[in-house]
Amino acid sequence: MTDDADLELPRGIALAWGVAADPQRGPKREMSVEKIVDAAVELADAEGLGAVSMAAVAARLGYTPMSLYRYVSAKDDLLLLMQEEATGLPPAPEGQTTGWRERLRDGFTAMVGSYLRHPWMLDIPITGSPITPNSSAWIESSLVALADTPLTQEERIAVTLLVTGQARWYGTVLAGYASQARTTGMSPEQITEREGALFDALISADGYPALRAAVDAGAFVSDADPFQFGIERILDGVAAYLDALTAGGERPDRPSWITLEDADVAGDKKVRDAQKAVRDADKALRDATKVERAAVRDARERLARHPSA
Repeated sequence: MTDDADLELPRGIALAWGVAADPQRGPKREMSVEKIVDAAVELADAEGLGAVSMAAVAARLGYTPMSLYRYVSAKDDLLLLMQEEATGLPPAPEGQTTGWRERLRDGFTAMVGSYLRHPWMLDIPITGSPITPNSSAWIESSLVALADTPLTQEERIAVTLLVTGQARWYGTVLAGYASQARTTGMSPEQITEREGALFDALISADGYPALRAAVDAGAFVSDADPFQFGIERILDGVAAYLDALTAGGERPDRPSWITLEDADVAGDKKVRDAQKAVRDADKALRDATKVERAAVRDARERLARHPSA
């Protein structure tokens, strides 16, 4: 950790690392940051993130909200500590011979599991890297798994983001299906069948020929797991890149795509208006294409009925 005396840690991060000053007043023996966080996590697990407030957590513990504020002074800090608690530690490697691919896959699976146990974590907005002990341990675990590869430090971080991003997306979808199952009483199989039926009823070959072909092939009612397929292809790509580096291949130039500057102008009214014009033009093109295909189909049917016409 840095020795910079001028660096002032945000309260939530200081609490997570255990370096925050203790409160000067309050029911010290009965109350603690740990008890507050545990109660908040239990509440979120039972009722969702929307149920978590300082008042609700205080009531769960049998104290007033002001008692909590002496320990956790802001709800954002509480959410950070809840996320830290629910994230936990990454899985330890099972043996010294475990390779980078197996370790990253194990981490991916464990991360998805944490989202399923605590789906409310997915509702916490991402505002930057969560610089907390457990979150740092997950990054450390991935970097250690890649330590013996020829990847640069930047590339190891990039691979880590690939795996964690896929895990978050997978967790988001699974948590959404689980929530739908609870609220509707439908089984996962029934939800899949219903979605397949909706695709079958609404997707036409005229408007969406490629998507219609996927529907007809049973892609939306298949028991194949697209996210497991995806993580394996991600790891295949990393393996191929490593093989190329080992064989003496050159690293590609850094691409320049989306930047923070792009995000800064995204809210500009002229930019929004231009983007809406593009969307409207795209929709008009799709509608015109649909009309064209329908006309072509009708013409072929007429020719089939009256070949000499």
